[in-house]
Amino acid sequence: MSPQLALLVNPAARGGRTLRLLEPVARRLRAGGAELSVIVGDDAADALARACTAVAERPDALVAFGGDGLVHLAVQAVAGTDVPLGIIPAGTGNDIAAALGVPCADPIAAARAVLRMKSRLVDVARIRAGQADELFAGVMCCGFDSRVNERANRKTWPPGMARYLVATVEELRSFRPIPFRLALDDDEVIEREAMLVAVANTCSYGAGMRVCPDARPDDGLLDVVMLDAVSKAEFLRVFPSVYRGTHVGHRAVSVRRVRSVRLETTDSVLAYADGERVGPAPVHCEVRPGALRVIV
Repeated sequence: MSPQLALLVNPAARGGRTLRLLEPVARRLRAGGAELSVIVGDDAADALARACTAVAERPDALVAFGGDGLVHLAVQAVAGTDVPLGIIPAGTGNDIAAALGVPCADPIAAARAVLRMKSRLVDVARIRAGQADELFAGVMCCGFDSRVNERANRKTWPPGMARYLVATVEELRSFRPIPFRLALDDDEVIEREAMLVAVANTCSYGAGMRVCPDARPDDGLLDVVMLDAVSKAEFLRVFPSVYRGTHVGHRAVSVRRVRSVRLETTDSVLAYADGERVGPAPVHCEVRPGALRVIV
């Protein structure tokens, strides 16, 4: 039987440059026997509404053609249902797809994986921050990295990842450690100044930063990584090691595995989940084991 696929597209991925890949990907899916409907929203809210409508019609899969931001949106539509999520990575950052074993270098290879329809159950995390109450599949960050995200999102130049490098340099000039209070599983409390806190279902974010290198998306737990206050010189020395995941051996880095965490701070700081702005602290995250079926 031909699979019925709803293909959710982000036309702005990589500044719109990935749209040229849409036709060959759609052609490959149809050549493999899939019946395809393409979903493009006017904005994020419209795309989510259209994705939810599509999922309610019970396709064989909702397939996200884009980066982590689009995957984040698609997760809202399919988590807790029996409709699996397929991913064809086509964004600036494809960390969630990489963590789930989806081919990231070749969209056609990812399309072939979708056609095989082999799936597995993975966890997601529920996050509540201010008025926001949603899910994330990858990493929530709060602190230096979320402030960099916020600064980068206000820029229109330079394009791509260069924008984040510029924002990192600018943020570091004025950044001061943030006083955090973390309640872990309601039985351990940590209060200290820190550079950042990350809560992870998968291992990386920011196009390859392995902030929680041992996080697993199917273990029923979230990894909480905290980088305590360090000098700017020490931060610059440690930060590049996040791409290898070796920063977790530094004396200022601690890692906990929990089912839930509540994060509070007296500073004004936003949380970002899967690279998407969620809301200001305090935030509460809790794991939802096996709530998402993904095609891998």
